[in-house]
Amino acid sequence: MSSPLRENLYSGNEGQTKYLSYSDQGKDALQKIRKKLLMLISILPVAVVLTGCSASAHVQEVRADDTDRITVGTVQREIQIGMSAAGVAEVLGSPNIVTTDENRQETWIYDKISSEVVYSRSSGTVVGLVFGSNAAGLGVGSKEAGAQSSSQRTLTVIIKFDDNNLVRDFSYHTSRF
Repeated sequence: MSSPLRENLYSGNEGQTKYLSYSDQGKDALQKIRKKLLMLISILPVAVVLTGCSASAHVQEVRADDTDRITVGTVQREIQIGMSAAGVAEVLGSPNIVTTDENRQETWIYDKISSEVVYSRSSGTVVGLVFGSNAAGLGVGSKEAGAQSSSQRTLTVIIKFDDNNLVRDFSYHTSRF
């Protein structure tokens, strides 16, 4: 059994023929929109995950090796009055400057400067559905943004030794600008 619309088509009713033609075009366009929307929905989470992975990979590539870094916390925690010079060298490494005073007692100076430049850049792709009078489709656009920040830190540690090469006093100063 055929539908009344198809019967009218075959009977030659021209008005019904146009109606059928427009109806089929609307269904085809709707199906295309649905397919593109499903494709967008399935691709978008993958794109978001890949973007996050690449950003974290960049952070790992530029991160400095912190194993040799001297910090205020290291000085406060590890350096003690009465500690040997060998023990200090084991904890902090070799000093930048070694001086002696009028009594021939050594003073070790650790002077560390670190510069950090951070650049953040993001770019995105905007995907949306575009509806026109004759057809529909996906619209794509992109946008980029970035910012840069730089800072410097200094840490100066001064360790004074007595006649037996044991720590008699120590001080430190840190700044960030």
